[in-house]
Amino acid sequence: MALRENSVNYSVSNKEIQALNEKAQKYAEKLNLVFDESHKVVIGQEEALRKILISIISDGHVLLESVPGLAKTLMVKTMSQIFNVDHVRIQFTPDLLPADIVGTKIYKNVSGSFVTQKGPIFHNFVLADEINRAPPKVQSALLEAMQERTVSIHGDTYELKKPFLVLATQNPIENEGTYKLPEAQVDRFAFKILIDYPSKLEELEIIEKNSSDNTRSVKSLITPDEILEIQKFNEKIYADKTVTEYIADIVHATRKPKDYDLDLDNMIEFGASPRASIWLMRTAKANALLNGRGFIIPEDVKAVAHEVLRHRIILTFEAEANGINPDKVIDFVLEKISPP
Repeated sequence: MALRENSVNYSVSNKEIQALNEKAQKYAEKLNLVFDESHKVVIGQEEALRKILISIISDGHVLLESVPGLAKTLMVKTMSQIFNVDHVRIQFTPDLLPADIVGTKIYKNVSGSFVTQKGPIFHNFVLADEINRAPPKVQSALLEAMQERTVSIHGDTYELKKPFLVLATQNPIENEGTYKLPEAQVDRFAFKILIDYPSKLEELEIIEKNSSDNTRSVKSLITPDEILEIQKFNEKIYADKTVTEYIADIVHATRKPKDYDLDLDNMIEFGASPRASIWLMRTAKANALLNGRGFIIPEDVKAVAHEVLRHRIILTFEAEANGINPDKVIDFVLEKISPP
């Protein structure tokens, strides 16, 4: 017997779906407490916090784009406390070296031998602040560690901690003295999250909280082992073939828009890579899990489409000159591609 919901036909049994739903609901109840706990410290930024949580569930890294002062460091610190993991903030500068990130070997006169000194990359949550201010070789060292989950120090290979999350930031306003991240390296980030200014009401709350001595802290809700357990379960979230095809259509429409009757050839220089399809699936599953479902529906895909695709679509000069941004192109694609 097949289960039908939101016009998607599920080819697994109701019993299997029910078992997935029950487990997803159990995890969702715990994960949704993270929002209440984080708002004891972080004012607003609901969408950014949700997308960071989705990235943790799907085991993907995040590129955060915002002007300074919008609580990026605070969000990472708060999340690390809630998940009971260690965190570090690395300020990227032009004089930074790869060894400053991954570590090096130091000669000890007393023992007459070299000792490995591990770098800050050996933390669970790493905030790489202003990643575009460091030279390419430093960016490459970080991004290689993100991809491989291992680090080589003078020929010796070390595994990074689990869970492992990199949140890299860049300022969209300041370009002087920066090194643009190559598109191939940007593609390694699961999400690109845009963080906006707080509303007036949120601003008033920020002023009030920072004008008093009433400092608030958060408590640990989830252990590192539970995070790994949730990440493993996320892989089991069911995806029907029709939803998988929907994901493939969205990504292919960014490469060959004419095949989908989209007049975007003059806007798109290069479409999204296959990594986009992979991360649309993984993060859509995480979105479903947060909603207490053991299966994904098209709405889950739409919920994460902008964050997955916006840094993977390269626009033409003509499109940029006309004020078109990647999010607008993604809107066109989502409007045109019919969900199952």
